[in-house]
Amino acid sequence: MRIVKSMSFDAAHYLDHDPDARPYARLHGHSFTLEVVIEGEPQEETGWVVDFGDVAEALQGLHEALDHRLLNEVEGLERPTLENICRWAAEKLKPQFPGLAEVRVSRPSIGESCVHLL
Repeated sequence: MRIVKSMSFDAAHYLDHDPDARPYARLHGHSFTLEVVIEGEPQEETGWVVDFGDVAEALQGLHEALDHRLLNEVEGLERPTLENICRWAAEKLKPQFPGLAEVRVSRPSIGESCVHLL
């Protein structure tokens, strides 16, 4: 089975590594959605793959680290592409959730997302 939990956050970033100086090299912001997928068999005693409360608590920690921040200043996100945000979140969550199978980060307003498969 797979369970899915998501959260939203608003943050700013810039991606100045492009030599063509595209518009995203300037400071700008997005509303992001981060979604995690955890796979496993439901535990016999609870009927859950994992407790959604535990997932919500872990995501709250990520929310506090990311929401209304300049992502370039978050340790490990000095180059905050969608790909790197996915990888960063997966590294934070995997120790607590061994069944973590996927992390998706989206910018819904512009129709972009990245999926990190573990």
